[in-house]
Amino acid sequence: MKLNELTALARRLPPVEITGITADSRLVKAGYLFAALPGSNIDGRAFIEQAVEDGAFAVLALPGTKASVPVIESEEPRLTLAQIAMRFHAGQPEHVAGITGTNGKTSVARFTSQIWNALGKKAGSLGTLGAVAPGYDYALRHTTPDPVEIHQILSTMAAMGTTHLAMEVSSHGLSQHRADGVSFKYAAFTNITQDHLDYHPDFRDYFSAKMRLLTELLPVGATAVINADGPGSDRAAEAAVAAGRKVFSVGRKGKDIVLKQLEATVDGLSMDIQHQGRSYQIALPLIGAYQADNALVAAGLAIVSGLSAERVFEQLSSISAAPGRMQLAGIKRFADGGEATAYVDYAHTPDAIATALAAIRPHADGDIHIVFGAGGDRDRTKRPLMAKAAASAAQHLIITDDNPRSEDPAAIRAEVQTGAPSALNIGGRADAIAAGVAALKPGDVLLVAGKGHELGQTIEGVTYPFDDVATTSRLMAEASEA
Repeated sequence: MKLNELTALARRLPPVEITGITADSRLVKAGYLFAALPGSNIDGRAFIEQAVEDGAFAVLALPGTKASVPVIESEEPRLTLAQIAMRFHAGQPEHVAGITGTNGKTSVARFTSQIWNALGKKAGSLGTLGAVAPGYDYALRHTTPDPVEIHQILSTMAAMGTTHLAMEVSSHGLSQHRADGVSFKYAAFTNITQDHLDYHPDFRDYFSAKMRLLTELLPVGATAVINADGPGSDRAAEAAVAAGRKVFSVGRKGKDIVLKQLEATVDGLSMDIQHQGRSYQIALPLIGAYQADNALVAAGLAIVSGLSAERVFEQLSSISAAPGRMQLAGIKRFADGGEATAYVDYAHTPDAIATALAAIRPHADGDIHIVFGAGGDRDRTKRPLMAKAAASAAQHLIITDDNPRSEDPAAIRAEVQTGAPSALNIGGRADAIAAGVAALKPGDVLLVAGKGHELGQTIEGVTYPFDDVATTSRLMAEASEA
């Protein structure tokens, strides 16, 4: 595609042929447009000379940038990159639902795509677990990839026949305009609690970033599905309506799908709901009351996309949890016939830990045990809060390492422990899980929190293989009595 066809900002530039786009100077090839984006730690303009040497035909950068090749000057280069990527990699699924919130995005995306597929649509999901659609499976490094990667994925999915896509949209992605070129038809908001304050200067900025999906990226007149029971839902609904969007609310406080009753069962949840004057009883094969919230948001998205409510509700009894989201990881069996269970969950914020533990309580006849930690190079203020949340609902706490990255693991654990001084402190994650398993008695439940589906432990820049589910499963089996 010609450079001057990519954006109005390039109309006066030479019509050189652009063969690719990237914001990573290491990926530049002959004929590429290099996006020299400003960053919090690194300024992409420092790599322009190298990019040109490697074959870049043009550069996208802030006004005033000089280079030996044509420069597209933009006051908002990240936004311009998203718009250019949309044009260069043309094609998107016809129905794209964007999902934002602190917790629940992955589950909502998974459930929504499952419902769509079950009802005859060719649907996929994009987010923490990768980009997945019928015949397509692509691993991602970020919940919301950079705009070029997003549009490469969307274009490929559309070419393969994907018509419906449920897409997680993170606060980082929203504040950095990564998803601005996506043609969202619907949106969803799950909840908002403290997270990512290592990136956002304060909670207000974090909330504002989330709201961009509902008030800017979602077209005027389109519908946002909101979990009315989630923290921040009232403000989110008000912002959406004020911006000219419609709201479809779900939950106990919901107006469109009303959760009338919810009970824990041996293998999941039983819920009674109402929609447009009709009552439905649904057996949900998921552990945790919060999963009812996620399932109803997904049902709402399927309904506003034009599907029959009755058929959508029928499918809720067949949905499955996302890997690492309250996933049963093992059963410890005792000689007297008693059992203890262990679950793995991605919970890595104070609210997520509290929510996960509350979800487990109805399924535990005995004590609740939790193994958890806090990531390095991330929001330090939440570390003691995570421990306080754990101590408020679990009887036995073990603090361990969880991706210490460049920080001292012992120092991180010490900060976490200030929120629960009596917790055990065991550095090695496998050793911590083993200690948690060993302490289980009949009727107890163990929650291994923080990593969920992740398959590595990052220490001093090196990621070592580590799987919470596999490790917990093995230790639970080894601890079972003959």
